[in-house]
Amino acid sequence: MFVQAYNSPIGKIKLVSDGVYLISLTFDDEFFETKSCFVLDKTKLWLDEYFSLNHPKEKIEIKLLGTEFQNAVWKLVMGIGYSQTKSYSQISYEYFEKTGKKVSPRAIGRAISLNKILIIVPCHRIVGSKGELTGFSAGIDKKIGLLNLEGAKYKF
Repeated sequence: MFVQAYNSPIGKIKLVSDGVYLISLTFDDEFFETKSCFVLDKTKLWLDEYFSLNHPKEKIEIKLLGTEFQNAVWKLVMGIGYSQTKSYSQISYEYFEKTGKKVSPRAIGRAISLNKILIIVPCHRIVGSKGELTGFSAGIDKKIGLLNLEGAKYKF
C-alpha cells in the first residue's frame, strides 16, 4: 500500500493506492505517509487543479471497493457534474431506471455514506429532496466547503 497526504484548503486529505489504482481519498489528520506512486502523484495534481477552481480533465484510475449495489450507486454519483447537485430520491430513481430495481432513498444514502473516494466520487453533491444539506462522512463543514468551492446551490 502507498499512503500520502494532501493539504487542501479545507483539511488534510489521506490518499491510498494499491500501486495501480486510487482506493481511498478521505479527510484525515492522523496517519503516517509511506512512499508515493504514480497514481498518488497524479491524484495530487488533480486535487491541485480542483482546489484552484479548475475542472480537472485527467481521469484518475480508481478502484471502487464495495458491493455490486454500492458500486452502481457510486457510478451514478460520478455522473453528477461539477457544481451540480442531486437528491437521494433522484439517485434512487436513476438506479431504478438503470436496473429495474426499486430502492429507497435511505438505501441510496447508506451506500453513498460508505464511499471511500471522496471528491472524485462526489458524494458531497448529494442533498436532500428540497436542496437542504444532509450528512457527509467527512462532516458537514467539509461538504459546505466543497459545495461553496464549486459554487453549487443548496439550502442550509
